[in-house]
Amino acid sequence: MDHPLVSHKLTLLRSVDTPSPVFRQLVEELVTLMAYEGTREVRIEPTTVTTPLATTEGVALARPKPLVVPILRAGLGMLEGMMRLIPSAEVGFVGMTRDEETLQPMTYAERLPKDLSGRQCYVLDPMLATGGSLGGTVEFLVRRGADHITCLCILAAPEGIENFRKLVSDLDVPCHLIVAGLDDHLDEHGYIVPGLGDAGDRLYGLAE
Repeated sequence: MDHPLVSHKLTLLRSVDTPSPVFRQLVEELVTLMAYEGTREVRIEPTTVTTPLATTEGVALARPKPLVVPILRAGLGMLEGMMRLIPSAEVGFVGMTRDEETLQPMTYAERLPKDLSGRQCYVLDPMLATGGSLGGTVEFLVRRGADHITCLCILAAPEGIENFRKLVSDLDVPCHLIVAGLDDHLDEHGYIVPGLGDAGDRLYGLAE
């Protein structure tokens, strides 16, 4: 995204001096800005509304309602910012991790409708590093029947975008990616550089 407020908030997020409470607030604000762009293709349907003076035509979000899917745990920090813009959306959860031996993404937890036919889904994941978890989540949603997916990530590495593109290239479903910032590369440990560190730890502290 190319917007001065996005760049400003992303700069503050990067700072090692930004404490967790401020970090969480910044993520919420930043995601609301990203959601404005990310929901550009949200489905709507005609409706009629009565104003104090007359009856007029307008639009409402189409049914079935959009489904917002944060990837646990760091994606939870993005949820409120997204729901602020589309509070009538429903929320599902996916826990996705990478198998250290096979390097393939695997689902360890999920709370989603069994049938997502006709649903637009918005996937939230702060960091697009290798792309495995995000790509695996998209594949999971497509298998459930989702037919339009938009992914929102605060930061992405070029390697992650390329891997993600390969993972979703064979899916017969429109898939859009919105990122606030594109960084330089991944280091030897798989961290985005310059990045902002571990998003989950900076949102919620260490969980060991």
